[in-house]
Amino acid sequence: MSTYHIPAGGLPDQSDLMTGRAVFTTSYAFLPAGTMRDITTSYLPHWDKTRLWVLARPLSGFSETFSHYLTEVAPGGGSTTPEPDPQAEAVLFVVAGSPRLTLDGVAHDLAPGGFAFIPPGSDWSLANPADDAATFHWIRKRYEPVEGIDPPGAFVTSDQTTPPNPSPDTDAWATTRFVDRADLAHDMHVNIVTFHPGGVIPFEETHVMEHGLFVLEGKAVYKLNTDWVEVEAGDFMWLRAFCPQACYAAGPGPFRYLLYKDVNRHAKLGSFQC
Repeated sequence: MSTYHIPAGGLPDQSDLMTGRAVFTTSYAFLPAGTMRDITTSYLPHWDKTRLWVLARPLSGFSETFSHYLTEVAPGGGSTTPEPDPQAEAVLFVVAGSPRLTLDGVAHDLAPGGFAFIPPGSDWSLANPADDAATFHWIRKRYEPVEGIDPPGAFVTSDQTTPPNPSPDTDAWATTRFVDRADLAHDMHVNIVTFHPGGVIPFEETHVMEHGLFVLEGKAVYKLNTDWVEVEAGDFMWLRAFCPQACYAAGPGPFRYLLYKDVNRHAKLGSFQC
């Protein structure tokens, strides 16, 4: 059974050293768990008793397709009008608590590991009727429609009921895919990647997809562009297109992260004059 990281919030003691591991470069950003404190939270219109850490947002010249919120809803909180953008699709992934998602009139009581895909234009709301805070990742992207292909439908599932797919020729690295890779209705994938101790990405991945990676469990060494970075549960990595990456999971337990990437669409071409 996986144990998902939950941010501690709070504030370090005044006697602590201020030097940390946070890095922002032209090719990647690294936000360690220690940056997710009370004073770095934000609030949203039409959300009650809710705060969030904004881990990623579109930036010109960096990653441009998505936002990633780590959201905490106190007991009795939530929203009946959560999404202001009718073109936005979303994934919710629960790491703590028992939020109730109402999606197109159907209520879903979620638990840690719960996963929901919300298509653009959906009628949805979220409440926390429990006595403890509910914490979930909320990943948003503006959907890119394609003529002749219907938008994807909503669904609710979980990490626990979705079997991981081993990578070719190895049992040390697997991906929990909540969406069929061949389904071209989807223009983003949010997966969970699991490495067992000793598992590696055995080459430097270099590709057009942007990434957001939140470490749910364990620790590893991750290659980001030219840097090997030690990462652990609660750290977030934000990679622009074509940033080289690789990984080595040393253990002692599994290393798991929630992964966003944009997929299945033509590259947008800029205008130019001859």
